[in-house]
Amino acid sequence: MEKELYPDEIKDRYIVVDGISYARIPVKTHVIKYGDDIVEVADRYTKDVLQDGDWVFISEKSVACTQKDRAIPLKDINPSRLATFLSHFVTKTPHGIGLGMPETMHYAIKECGTLRILVAAFCGAVGKLLHKKGWFYIVAGRKAASIDGPTPNTIPPYNEYVVLGPKDPDGVAKKIAFKIGHPTFIVDINDLGGNILGSSDPKISNDLLVRILKDNPLGQNRESTPIGIIRKERQ
Repeated sequence: MEKELYPDEIKDRYIVVDGISYARIPVKTHVIKYGDDIVEVADRYTKDVLQDGDWVFISEKSVACTQKDRAIPLKDINPSRLATFLSHFVTKTPHGIGLGMPETMHYAIKECGTLRILVAAFCGAVGKLLHKKGWFYIVAGRKAASIDGPTPNTIPPYNEYVVLGPKDPDGVAKKIAFKIGHPTFIVDINDLGGNILGSSDPKISNDLLVRILKDNPLGQNRESTPIGIIRKERQ
């Protein structure tokens, strides 16, 4: 019998994609921090739940927080004048501040380069004039889009941190998959959409995974569920 996990925290337990029903099971963990071994964390919290055929997905933020220099306290950031200026060209949404604050923009410039961010800011400004959203991130690229700033619902201590995208997400996914014996994916999913940053199994389509996870079943607030399991329902 399938073990139930935290049913009150599941927005929509099942989703149907291409005629197939998938369960998305959030897995609650402790607050993951630098010094944690993400491979050990994934194994510890999933080993008693996984079934044959399951896939595991892990939020990119939880992976990044275990890596050196990927989660930076706001108090340690001294944004440049350019970062402060450019942050005004990024559309803020209710789901996350993104690069719409000087501290996150400061790290976008460091991660992506000044020229690319300048071009992205120009495109974002044009997009605003045309009432088009997202042009900044299309040009700035995935590294910029993976940078998270604090929001009112961010779990402490990360409500006072900037978190960058994880290093080597493909490599991390493969290490976890080897340990737990199931395909593993590092994902950047929010209520506006998502990307698959790391994959242990190229035979599983990233597009399929995004459609399965498009409504962000791990949640956007303080659920403490950075790991999830995808389970194809038996016909």
